[in-house]
Amino acid sequence: MLAVDDDPVALELVQAALSSESVKVITAETAADGLALARKWQPEVAIVDLILPGASGLDMLDELLTVVPQCDVVLLTGHYSTESAVEAIQRGASDYLTKPISVRDLRAKIGAYLAESERRLRAMELEREAATANSFHGIIGRSSAMADVFARIRRIAPHYRSVLVLGDTGTGKELVSRAIHELSPVAKGPFVVCNCSAVAETLFESELFGHVKGSFTGATANKIGFFEAANGGTLFLDELGDLPLAMQTKLLRAIQNQEVQRVGSPEAVRVSVRIIGATNRDLHGMMAAGGFREDLYYRLAMVEVKLPSLSQRPDDIPLLARHFIAAFAKEYAKEVSDITTRAMVALVRHPWPGNIRELENVIGHAAMMAEGATIDLDDFPPEYSEANAESFPAFPREKLPTLAEIGRRYARHALDVTHGNKARTAELLGISRATLYKMLSEKEGPEPQPANPPDKVDALV
Repeated sequence: MLAVDDDPVALELVQAALSSESVKVITAETAADGLALARKWQPEVAIVDLILPGASGLDMLDELLTVVPQCDVVLLTGHYSTESAVEAIQRGASDYLTKPISVRDLRAKIGAYLAESERRLRAMELEREAATANSFHGIIGRSSAMADVFARIRRIAPHYRSVLVLGDTGTGKELVSRAIHELSPVAKGPFVVCNCSAVAETLFESELFGHVKGSFTGATANKIGFFEAANGGTLFLDELGDLPLAMQTKLLRAIQNQEVQRVGSPEAVRVSVRIIGATNRDLHGMMAAGGFREDLYYRLAMVEVKLPSLSQRPDDIPLLARHFIAAFAKEYAKEVSDITTRAMVALVRHPWPGNIRELENVIGHAAMMAEGATIDLDDFPPEYSEANAESFPAFPREKLPTLAEIGRRYARHALDVTHGNKARTAELLGISRATLYKMLSEKEGPEPQPANPPDKVDALV
C-alpha cells in the first residue's frame, strides 16, 4: 500500500501501524513522488493527505485513479469539511477520514480494503477460469440461452445436410456455423465462406459455380466457384437474405442435385457439399413479399439455430469482456489484464444493439487507450463513458454518506443491473452472497479487522 503525507512523523506512524509480513507500506512526502511510486508498484490501497506540497490531495486522487484505477484511495484531513468530503467521494475516493485517527480504526479500515482487494483478484481469476471452461469451439457462453444453442449444435452436427442460422448482426453466426462444421463428419474437409452481401449481382453465378476461360469479358482463365472449393466439406452462405432472386433458383438446383455447371461450360460437375446459410433478415417477411423463394427456404431450414442477442444473455458479458481483454492485450502487446467493477457494471447494463461485435469493438478501444493494467470507464469510447457517467450518481451535498451507505447504494445499483439476481450480482461485484446480503440489509456497524495487524502501536495518526 502507499501512504503520502508531507509530515514524516505521520508517515512513520502509518508505516509502523500497517506494515506486516503480508503488507508492504511505501511512503512519499509529495504528490509527484507518490505518483511515481504508484506507477511502479501499483498499490491496492493508498492513504493520501488532503494538503500536499504543490498539489491538493483531490488532484492527486484524480491522477492516482488514472494510474491505478482499482486502487482504494483514503483521504486524510486535519480540517473536516462536508463539501470537500462529498467532492472526494464523487471523484472516486473510497473514504474520507479526519485526523487524528486511532491506529485501531485505521487498521480496521485499511484491513477491510485490502481484504476486498484480495476478493477482487480472486474473482478476476475465477472469471478467467470460467471463460476457458465455458468455451464451446471458440464460442464463449455459460447462460442458459447459450447452453441451449450448444446442445442444439451437438445434436445437429452429426446429421445435417443443410442448416439455417438466424440471429441479429454481431451475434456470432459464423462462429456457430464453424462449430457445426467442426463437429460434423466432414470436419476435415474445407469450410468455405461466401458473403452474399459482398458479391456483385452480375458475378454471383461465376462466384458460386465458377467459369471457363473466355466465357465472358475478363474471364482470362478457368476458375472454380465456392461450391467446388467446398467439395467434401461445408459451404457457409453468410447474409443469405441478400442473395438475388434469380440466383436463388440456381442455388436451389445446385443444393438439390449436388452438382454445378461452370459459366460457359456444358458439363456438370458433381460435388458433395453441406450448406449452412445465415441471415439477420426476416425470411418469412421476405417470402410474403416475394423477395425470397419458399422452396429454397424449406430446403435450407430443415434445421434452424436461432441465436440470442447479447442483451438476452447478460450473464455472458463479463466472460466475453475478459476474453476480449486477454485477446487485445496480446494483439497490442500491452499488460492490460483487468477491468474496474464500475466499468464492468456499465458493460452489463448497456443494451448492446450491435451485440458481441459491438462489445468487442468497445473492449478493443479501451485496451488500446488504457495506460495501466486496468480498464476503467474513461477508457471506453466517449459515447459510452459519457453515457455511463450517470450510472454512478453524485450524493446529495446536504448529507455526507457513510462508507456502508455507499456500499449499499452501489450493491443496489448492481442488483438493478442483474434484474434482481443476487447470485449474479455477488459474482459481478466479486463478493460472496453472504457479504451482499449484509451490504443490502445491515445498518452500518463495526468495520472488519485486518487479518494480521501489527501489535504494540496504538498512537494517533
